[in-house]
Amino acid sequence: MSLPVEITRRLRLPVMCSPLFIISNPDLVIAQCKAGVIGSFPSLNARPLSQLDEWLHRITEELAAWDRDHPEQPSAPFAVNQIVHKTNDRLEQDLELCGKYKVPMVITSLGAREDLNKAVHGWGGLVMHDVIDDRFGRKAIEKGADGLIAVAAGAGGHAGRLSPFALIQELRQWFDGPIALSGSIANGRSILAAQAMGADLAYIGSMFIASEEANADEGYKRMIVDSNASDIVYSNLFTGVHGNYLAPSIINAGMDPANLPESDPSKMSFGSGGSSKSKAWKDIWGCGQGIGVVDEVRPAGEEVARLAREYEQARQALGVPA
Repeated sequence: MSLPVEITRRLRLPVMCSPLFIISNPDLVIAQCKAGVIGSFPSLNARPLSQLDEWLHRITEELAAWDRDHPEQPSAPFAVNQIVHKTNDRLEQDLELCGKYKVPMVITSLGAREDLNKAVHGWGGLVMHDVIDDRFGRKAIEKGADGLIAVAAGAGGHAGRLSPFALIQELRQWFDGPIALSGSIANGRSILAAQAMGADLAYIGSMFIASEEANADEGYKRMIVDSNASDIVYSNLFTGVHGNYLAPSIINAGMDPANLPESDPSKMSFGSGGSSKSKAWKDIWGCGQGIGVVDEVRPAGEEVARLAREYEQARQALGVPA
């Protein structure tokens, strides 16, 4: 793996949990990290700004206490997602707080900035930038990102259109640094497959929406349990950026998921108050295509344990060394 050893030695599984808008909170991040996978959350989930300070304090303190009490099973690092879009008027303040707590990993989205990467490197953090194609990947590395999150077809949230095979192949032609692969990964076999394709980490999100700790509506969790890949719709209507959404939630909002209009990408907004569009579509629920294996709402730690069992079974079946 091309990840720093100080990160890999703390991982039970080669997994980074994606930052889920509104849904990821300290409870979920702490549970993920204690279970041995990288937990993450978007900084904008903490509103108002003062809450971000509280969240970072709690996460760092609880994980440090866990490490003192469990030296044989230390917690995985955590990451904070920063939206590097011009409409995010909290970016500088959020970054300053991340520096205060020396956040181990920062995930950047919707823009790459050299000064931000230098700031994170200044406190010893690692920057992973999410991309949907090779062109954006090259730009991110040129501006100083340490690694890439390859967001392939089928991923939840703002997903790309490319096959994971195509995307990883192109990135690995020129980049030998850390890569996490996103797109419909929800079992241990898929984690091993991501590594076989050339990724260092599997990037997993949608299955954790249905975890007990997640800050998601109970109807949202139940819809994930009851749905599968054929219930996912790809549209840019709701944020201005193409993403995957649960068709039943679109139907419940009075729209036909098979006949959605296109949106104007210039209207998207990620400011500290949240966009009017995101509030208008608050009951349109994002989700990736990998949810067919999610059959129950469980604690995040139990889901990680399941992934670990499946990963080990797949590794042994194929004779892959540990």
